[in-house]
Amino acid sequence: MARTQKVNLEDPRGRRAGVLTRTPAPSRDRFGRFTEWVARAMGTPMFLLILSLFCVGWIMWNTLAPEAWRFDSQTYGFTVLTLVLSLQASYAAPLILLAQNRQDDRDRVQIEQDRQRAERNLADTEYLAREVVALRMAMTDVSDQVLTRDVLRQELYALLEELAPVEASPAPTAPTDPSSTPAKSQPAPGPSAR
Repeated sequence: MARTQKVNLEDPRGRRAGVLTRTPAPSRDRFGRFTEWVARAMGTPMFLLILSLFCVGWIMWNTLAPEAWRFDSQTYGFTVLTLVLSLQASYAAPLILLAQNRQDDRDRVQIEQDRQRAERNLADTEYLAREVVALRMAMTDVSDQVLTRDVLRQELYALLEELAPVEASPAPTAPTDPSSTPAKSQPAPGPSAR
């Protein structure tokens, strides 16, 4: 009799055994990545070199090998080689198209993100331009109201010129009567120094 394992719900999911454990689902994008790998591999000089060497080897084998070892007839124009290359091309074309469709989807998403980023940059630029204009207007208002050194200097000179005639006028004279002058007061006797 098989023993059933108890499921402890306090254990993390990875440590549970039995019915509740799940194997991770395979990536849905695995085939898409495979198509991109095929498209990248077929677009390289190495692939062309390998395919060319394969065809040359095929033709040389079926031409120079003993008659019993040949598997593709030269008299029929290497029909099997033609079929193999047609099969390779018939699978390569859809795989390349699938990879291009995936790239188009990525490009579409990238273009949308670039458009949104450009809109944000434009909005930020417009905001900053408005702020700069507001600062310039505020500085113009402030500079119209603030006294500069030259203006302040001119105002002080004007005040000095107004005060100069007042100082030039004769001052009232003091009385010369000695009785009107206050008497000097004597210091009060204080305690003697010890």
